[in-house]
Amino acid sequence: MIAAAAFISAASARGISLYTGVPCSYLTPFINHVIGAPGLRYVGAANEGDAVAIAAGSALAGVPASAMFQNSGLGNAVSPLTSLTHTFRIPVLLIVTWRGEPGGAADEPQHALMGQVTPRMLELMEIPWAPFPSEQDAIGPALDAAFAHLRDARRPYALVMRKGSVAEARLEAAPAPPPAGRAAPVPRPQAVATRRDMLAAIRAAAAGDVLVATTGYTGRELYALGDSPNQFYMVGSMGCAVSLAFGIALARPRRRVIAIDGDGAALMRLGALATAACERPANLVHVVLDNGMHESTGGQPTVSPGIDFCALAAGSGYPSVTAAGTPGALAAALADRAPGPRFVHVPILPGVPDTLPRPTVTPPEVASRLAAFLAA
Repeated sequence: MIAAAAFISAASARGISLYTGVPCSYLTPFINHVIGAPGLRYVGAANEGDAVAIAAGSALAGVPASAMFQNSGLGNAVSPLTSLTHTFRIPVLLIVTWRGEPGGAADEPQHALMGQVTPRMLELMEIPWAPFPSEQDAIGPALDAAFAHLRDARRPYALVMRKGSVAEARLEAAPAPPPAGRAAPVPRPQAVATRRDMLAAIRAAAAGDVLVATTGYTGRELYALGDSPNQFYMVGSMGCAVSLAFGIALARPRRRVIAIDGDGAALMRLGALATAACERPANLVHVVLDNGMHESTGGQPTVSPGIDFCALAAGSGYPSVTAAGTPGALAAALADRAPGPRFVHVPILPGVPDTLPRPTVTPPEVASRLAAFLAA
């Protein structure tokens, strides 16, 4: 058994300063220590996939991060682990607890199957793993092996934590409560412009900003308007655009980051709104382009016509909420650089330009050039 402080100190020496995840009783000492440690930050994610995306954004921006969660939630992280961190080659240290370990301590019935398949799930996703160190002299070698893979392969590595690996640690400093005050909801404007029109308005207003475009036509249309190193085109990992942007914003607080979401993607991971609003990154702008359909997959309708996105954002705690029905209104909203996070709901008309190209720049190239842009 080790002390949480011993592992975290060794990880800090190797650059990790952000931990994000979903609690597990095995992880309690870690979370308690990080919350109370100067220079470290813990972000409680709404789900495990969001945690992976937040950590990936931080890593892209040059701040190594760890995503930690119970193995019962590993399934929630499959999408970003297979289509975000793997595809774009983004290194994230995973700490996954091993509830229901075969031959281990008795556990709740819901952990029985996942306990059996946890190692195989990681291996199927081509994520190398090793037991989490339970002895002091094993911490350094375990982290050295992990960081060698993170550095050389530029992909995640997992440490799988057995029960009793870490000694108990009390919470020395209570986390700050969520900031009070919420923005007032706003009326929903009528859609009169296309996604291309709105993306052009965003590009024109975003000099020097980072643009993270959700998967599908949004990223492809942004690329078609003009490729640039400050633009990140998500593939897969649906619903993770704002969490990735949030991770970048935390790591680079002086750089404005605009997440360009879609209605279907935003609805898929609504918990990300609550996390971003609670953590209050002042440099994050969340734009939701809403055409009421999953247009990239055939035009199936979403439930967005019955959803008040601005009310959702205000209820989640965004301090600034607005709606924009025209490119001019969107440009004006983005011209305001008051501290956020800021939420902008943008109803748009359906429709896709003819012969819409796909990016010729590969996902790893998109990631590496954005990292270089952020480091410049």
